[in-house]
Amino acid sequence: MGQHPYFTAAEYEQRLGRLKARMRAARVDAALFDEIEAMIWVTGFGSSANRWRCAVIPLEAEPFFLIRALDAGICRERSWIEDVPFYRDWEDPIPVLAAKFAERGLSAARIGLDFESYGMSVGRFAALREAMPKAEFVDIGPVIAELRLIKSPAEIELLRRAAAIADQATLDAAAVCIPGGFQRDAAKRAQMTFVEMGGDPYRPGPITAGRGWNFLHAPSGDEPLRKGDLVHIELTPRIHGYSARIMRNAVLGQPEPERQRALDILIELQDRQIAAMKPGAIASDIDAILRQGVVEAGLRDSYDNITAYTLGLYGDAGPRTSDFTRIFHPEAHWPLEAGMVFHVYASAGGAAISESVLVTETGSERLTQLPRGFIVNA
Repeated sequence: MGQHPYFTAAEYEQRLGRLKARMRAARVDAALFDEIEAMIWVTGFGSSANRWRCAVIPLEAEPFFLIRALDAGICRERSWIEDVPFYRDWEDPIPVLAAKFAERGLSAARIGLDFESYGMSVGRFAALREAMPKAEFVDIGPVIAELRLIKSPAEIELLRRAAAIADQATLDAAAVCIPGGFQRDAAKRAQMTFVEMGGDPYRPGPITAGRGWNFLHAPSGDEPLRKGDLVHIELTPRIHGYSARIMRNAVLGQPEPERQRALDILIELQDRQIAAMKPGAIASDIDAILRQGVVEAGLRDSYDNITAYTLGLYGDAGPRTSDFTRIFHPEAHWPLEAGMVFHVYASAGGAAISESVLVTETGSERLTQLPRGFIVNA
């Protein structure tokens, strides 16, 4: 049995217990997971989808992890699952999977899948049904994504560490945003800080520069920075996949009065949002603080994007750069719970600001601690 570098065996036992409670409620005999975030959370290991792989958790029988032969060894080292059947890269994994279900007496079982899984193609699902004609495949939805919403103390500690990296990397990236410098200099410096501080060697996040009001999240350019430019720095450092996030703007010279006014309003509104984030608060009410405030201040004609989304575990080979399991918008009528963590962000009037925020038992806590305002390189 493998040993995880950050989580104990007791942590995985607790996760498995929560998962099996949801499986019993859904009346399934086994559940199959093939999204990398789900696999990592429940087993401790996940790999890219270059070749299909999945973790199978039966209610009663022993679990197993089906994977390509090349990755079987590291899977055994990093996962608590002991049974790791594998197949060669040119072979079809479905017969191996069906044989493992049969070995456990589950050929005619009721098997739960997430029908929205990005890992389960139409062709794969058809092959699965053909290989196991007596089984019943049912949709149990994004069960693990929902279980992952409430973070354990060990997960929160990783997010705190990632937030500290975000703070320092933002300062380091902003420091090289000078006339004659380049956006890629900022990206390079941020990524170096990630690694130097113990983070994953992962892409830094959006870093874009320009003038005017509508270039945030634009592709990075290769033009030299000039006096008067604003550099949008949005960093997404990770530690073993656990990502904190932060947005700040570096200004080459003094910011224009209207841009400064916009940021001041965004900070005041977002501070009110963060103060309102406590257990039992309704997400749509928190969302309205910023959404309505920005429009009433004349910074936007309408606010058409969300104002916060889930933070936590991200697979390094997954297709999603953000986790929208829970998002803040006008129809988000769900309550916040202690242990949830969100990226709370705002942009308008050519300015942007964001924080990583933990919902605590009594209120909220900013995990990112960088001073709130423009980083001015005069």
